[in-house]
Amino acid sequence: MKSKATANFQVTRWEERPFDEMANGPKLTRASVTKTFRGDIEGEGSVEYLMTHQSETHSSFVGLERIVGRVAGREGTFVLQHEGTFESGTAKATWFVVPGSGTGELRGLRGKGGFESAEADEYPIRFEYDFE
Repeated sequence: MKSKATANFQVTRWEERPFDEMANGPKLTRASVTKTFRGDIEGEGSVEYLMTHQSETHSSFVGLERIVGRVAGREGTFVLQHEGTFESGTAKATWFVVPGSGTGELRGLRGKGGFESAEADEYPIRFEYDFE
């Protein structure tokens, strides 16, 4: 049976740099981001996003994030694979746990989740998970 976790995250570091720009095309950037999670998920996440900015108000992104901490009191690490969009001030993302990425008490973790939010100090997430 899947368990549901509720948590919030704060972005504590965002460093974004372009790696490919064209005069009449989308800009490609890479963002190195650190997050702090509180709630049923506690800990710190480090994520690398690859982003394409089609305009000032629309972008798409993919990323990989390692979270070090706890899920429902179980300690370890795991990796999330992200995909999402930013459009007209709202970020939407979905993710899933990369199979086999859990360590410690999080070995065998499986799950998926995401968030949808306008720019804020904290972002609420949804996460459904279980263990193999």
